[in-house]
Amino acid sequence: MRRPVRVLVVDDDDLMRAGLRAVLSSDASVDVIGEATDGRDAAARAERLRPDVVLMDVRMPHVDGISATRDILASTPDVRVLVVTTFEDDEYVFGALNAGASGFLLKRTPPEELISAIHTVAAGEALLSPSVTRRVVDHMAKRAAVGAPDEQRLEELTPRERDVLELLGRGMSNREIAHALTVEESTVKTHVKRILMKLGLRDRVHAVILAYETGFIRPGA
Repeated sequence: MRRPVRVLVVDDDDLMRAGLRAVLSSDASVDVIGEATDGRDAAARAERLRPDVVLMDVRMPHVDGISATRDILASTPDVRVLVVTTFEDDEYVFGALNAGASGFLLKRTPPEELISAIHTVAAGEALLSPSVTRRVVDHMAKRAAVGAPDEQRLEELTPRERDVLELLGRGMSNREIAHALTVEESTVKTHVKRILMKLGLRDRVHAVILAYETGFIRPGA
């Protein structure tokens, strides 16, 4: 039996922290090892407790979720940060993703989906709440800058890897990409790993962000 995923809950709202702890504690596959009330406290506890996943609020006093995410990943890069917020169109969310967060969920996400998301992120995958994936992509697309310095990094990708990156940017899963390219899903996973390695990125969310920021993928194309 696999050990439970160790989770640190970060939120300045006492009731929200209590609610998250109650939901997560009801599942034996998750172990809430600590709580924090702001970003400064979160960074200190993450370094001491070494959780697998940090559930991170974004709007907090003293140090917000963006700065906390950056600080946590600087000192404990193996920790995965999952942003949980009330605001679908919160600009802080995009900052948190750029700071290295591995995903974004809304606080109204059903308990079973929250627990599933924690396991997904702990396994090294990345995710966005389905209701906001399009919003994130559109936001990044507006910032696309053809000829940006990072565009040279994309030149290292093979033609097939560029195909996979484009489909990632359209929000496709590995299974959907495999179907679109008529290849095995395992082949797609290999391509994704190579894309991340060549671009020096943590996960597929940040590969998509880079693709839009450089203009490799454009809105409506």
